[in-house]
Amino acid sequence: MIAVVGGTGKQGLGLARRWAAAGLPVVIGSRSPERAQAAADEIRSTVPRAVVVDGLGNVEAARAAEVIVLTVPAAAHDDTVAAIAPAVAGKILVDVTVPLEKNPAYAAQRPEGSAAEAAQRVLGPDVRVVGAFHTMPASLLNDLARPVDCDALVCGDDAGAKARVMELAAAFGARAVDVGALRQTHTLERLTALLIGAGRKAKHHELGVRITGL
Repeated sequence: MIAVVGGTGKQGLGLARRWAAAGLPVVIGSRSPERAQAAADEIRSTVPRAVVVDGLGNVEAARAAEVIVLTVPAAAHDDTVAAIAPAVAGKILVDVTVPLEKNPAYAAQRPEGSAAEAAQRVLGPDVRVVGAFHTMPASLLNDLARPVDCDALVCGDDAGAKARVMELAAAFGARAVDVGALRQTHTLERLTALLIGAGRKAKHHELGVRITGL
């Protein structure tokens, strides 16, 4: 089971939709269980195969899953991490959070280095934190009629956890690329902000990343 905590936003909903379409069981978490259930109902209505898709509160969703994907807004990141901490012990937490400055073309610098590193500090070594999926456009993820033609950049300090997350990317047809240690998550945050800025200039808001030469 995969829990997408904060899964009623565009990025979380897109990831949940892709995994559900790939036949993987998904639970959507939200501060409002009613919103989570509504999002789960909407996914079930658009996914052609029967899968387990449920909606729960954030803590209950995290407790129900083996892999937890955190897709909350940056302003809610620390409070959400603290709230779900007891439910994620011994599990994999994938942090997709991108702290941005007031101008979203620039990533904000966290004292810990990145949102994922901040989560790791709070959760401790028992939780294997991975940074991934930052640069994948939400609109593309939500459009099941199109293939995911950009790479999933994955970083973390635990090789097994990274391998599992890379499998989850491959499940919905994306190529996953291991880009190093968890400290590289700040690079992914900055790259996401760069894509936002480039998209604004180009008036095209669906930019992703593909690494050539592999």
